[in-house]
Amino acid sequence: MSTRTVLVITVLFCSLVSGSAQTKSPAATEMVSKPVFLTKADFLKKVMNYQVNPREWIYLGDKPCLIDYYASWCGPCKRLSPILDELAREYAGQIYIYKIDVDREPELAALFAVQSIPTLIFCPIGDTPQLARGLLPKETLRQVINEVLLKKAS
Repeated sequence: MSTRTVLVITVLFCSLVSGSAQTKSPAATEMVSKPVFLTKADFLKKVMNYQVNPREWIYLGDKPCLIDYYASWCGPCKRLSPILDELAREYAGQIYIYKIDVDREPELAALFAVQSIPTLIFCPIGDTPQLARGLLPKETLRQVINEVLLKKAS
């Protein structure tokens, strides 16, 4: 990894921790009822273009999202996958659920300092992303989606 890449990742991580948050909404709204697998190119278009804005979090989505960092060989990730499928159907039109394979997209894993999987990133509109590590029960995920992503009182 080049020094510039490490610097960009470090600066980005520091800005995420410091709470800098802005949004930009695309014109079209998608109704997605299943998790969407992201590549780096997709991430740059749908979530955040850290190449253009390396120092601040600017979420590009028109709805909040949950990002699942996973690996195909990971047992807890395999148990989480059907839960995310159910939540994608339940919250279709309200949030996006994205999946990033850490083995295929190591740069995206490094972006959020993903060191264990599954790692979940909750990206609300107009606020700082929040990170959760490990397999969470469906009810906990539903609570975080409602409170953090959709800003509904419990």
